[in-house]
Amino acid sequence: MKYQNAIFDLDGVLVDTAKYHYLAWNKIAGRLGFSFTQQDNERLKGVSRMDSLKILLSIGGLSLTDEEMQRIAAEKNGYYLDYISRITPDELLAGAKEILVFFHSKGLNVSLGSASKNSRLILEKTGIAQDFDCIIDGNCVTKAKPDPQVFTQSADRMQISYCACIVFEDSVAGIQAAKSVGMLAVGIGDPQSLRQADKVFPDLLQAKQYFSHYLTESY
Repeated sequence: MKYQNAIFDLDGVLVDTAKYHYLAWNKIAGRLGFSFTQQDNERLKGVSRMDSLKILLSIGGLSLTDEEMQRIAAEKNGYYLDYISRITPDELLAGAKEILVFFHSKGLNVSLGSASKNSRLILEKTGIAQDFDCIIDGNCVTKAKPDPQVFTQSADRMQISYCACIVFEDSVAGIQAAKSVGMLAVGIGDPQSLRQADKVFPDLLQAKQYFSHYLTESY
């Protein structure tokens, strides 16, 4: 198989911004009067902002009007933007820059497929915005993972077949989304929780080592 498009999730794959989502949601939960743990936060990986808020409210046993939910979602995003406004390239995860450069050197397109609506700010702040040929994020899609829309839009825009795409994800929902349309699903993180993935690596450094050998042998 000749792969043509490497699609990367953002939070938890390229940049360690997941901790800032947690801190922002934790502030909201505290203000609403209930606790929100790191374990609870795992349920929010790869999930849109409004769907994350629904999960948060279910944990707290609360029900709010649509207007109240919109206000709280905006409040959470304000906290999050304050955190990420101070991030630097030092917060790129191990191997992130190297693997983007590597795939370009092999002639693959490099795309972002993220639910984040703040992806462009994060890419600029971490100095990797120029490494992407295509950016599909929460501002471009109407359906959240495990729906594959954020990945299929990338392939469609670049006129690349789905089976020629490699997706790098740290969430179960993202792995499910990639596999549902025949893309190679590469998990970054815990092999047990990401067991549905075609391949799993602890970080992008080890993923790059694997693909360096694989692409050299097959191209």
